[in-house]
Amino acid sequence: MVERSEINMADVARRAGVSVATVSRAMRGLPGVGEATRARILAIADELAYVISPEASRLSSGQTGRVGVVVPATEKWFYGEMLAAIERRLRAADLDVLLYQVSDTEVRRRFFQDLPTRRKVDGVVLIALPLPQEEVDRLDLLGVEVVVAGGRIRDFAHVEVDDRAIAMTAVEHLVGLGHRRIAMIRATIYGDEHWAPDTLRLEGFHQGLEAAGLPLRDDYVISVPFAPTAGAAGTQRLLALDEPPTAILCFSDEIAFGALQGARAAGLSVPGDVSIVGIDDHPLAEVMGLTTVRQDVAGQGERAADMILRRLSHTAVEDHVEPHELVIRTSTGPPRTP
Repeated sequence: MVERSEINMADVARRAGVSVATVSRAMRGLPGVGEATRARILAIADELAYVISPEASRLSSGQTGRVGVVVPATEKWFYGEMLAAIERRLRAADLDVLLYQVSDTEVRRRFFQDLPTRRKVDGVVLIALPLPQEEVDRLDLLGVEVVVAGGRIRDFAHVEVDDRAIAMTAVEHLVGLGHRRIAMIRATIYGDEHWAPDTLRLEGFHQGLEAAGLPLRDDYVISVPFAPTAGAAGTQRLLALDEPPTAILCFSDEIAFGALQGARAAGLSVPGDVSIVGIDDHPLAEVMGLTTVRQDVAGQGERAADMILRRLSHTAVEDHVEPHELVIRTSTGPPRTP
C-alpha cells in the first residue's frame, strides 16, 4: 500500500491508466480532459488521499487577498529585484504577499512536503526555483494558481528570458573582438542540483563557440557557488592554466564582479589582459564598467504579477519571453597581440 506522504501524481496516473499530464490538468480543472476521465481521476485521487481541502482547491478570486511568492535567496540582486516588482504590482491590486524563502535543499524539501501555502493564499509565484521532479509533481497539491517567473516549470504559466540566446550573444561579442580562448564561469544555487538558467546558458555558450568554429575545452568551464567571492576564486583558477583564456563569460554580473577582482588580484588588466562579460545589468555594472547582457528583471516580475492576477480572475494568459540586450562597457576589448 502506498504511504500517504509518498503519494504523487504518478500513483494516480498509474491507477487511472492515464498520463501524469492528464492527471495534472484534471486536478487543476483545465480543459482537455473528458468529464468521465476527470471524474475517475478525482475519485482515485480521493481514494489515495492525494487531494487537498475543498477550501484550498477552489480557484480563487480573492478569497484570502494574499499571494505566496517562493524564492531561493532574497539576498541575491536578481531575486530581490524581481520580488520587489511582484510585490509592488500586487500591492497596487490590493493583494498582500506572503514570502517563502527556501534557502537550501532541505528547507525546500520541507516546504513541498508540508505545503504551507495551502488555505493561506489564492495563488503562488515561483521565482527561478530549481525543482526535482517529485517536487514539481507536488505543485498541483497547492490547489491554487501557479505562475513561474524567471524560468519555466512543466505547463504552468511563465515569463522568462532566452538563456541560451543570452549566452550566445555574449560569445558572439567576444568572438567579434577577436577572442579565441573564451571561458565560462557557471553558478550553482543548490550544490550540484540541476538549475535551468545555468544549464541553458552553458548550452548557449557551447553553441556560440561551435558557431564560431572554436573548440569546446572542459578546462575552460568551471562551476562555482552563486557568490561574488566565488567568481574571484573561479577566475584565478582559470588564469592559472598553462594556456589561460583571454575572455571570460560569467553566469551573472555578481559573479563577474568577483571575476574583475580576481583578475586584478592576479596582476592583470581588464580588458587589456582578459575581457569579462556578465549577465543581468546589475545596478553596479555601469559603475564598474562591466559589459553585460541586460535582461529586464523588474519587467519579468511585473508581468508575472499580472499573470497571477489574470489567473485569479479566471482569465487566460500567454507565456512570455522577455528580450535581452548587449550593453558594451569597458570590461571587454580585443585580445592583446602576442
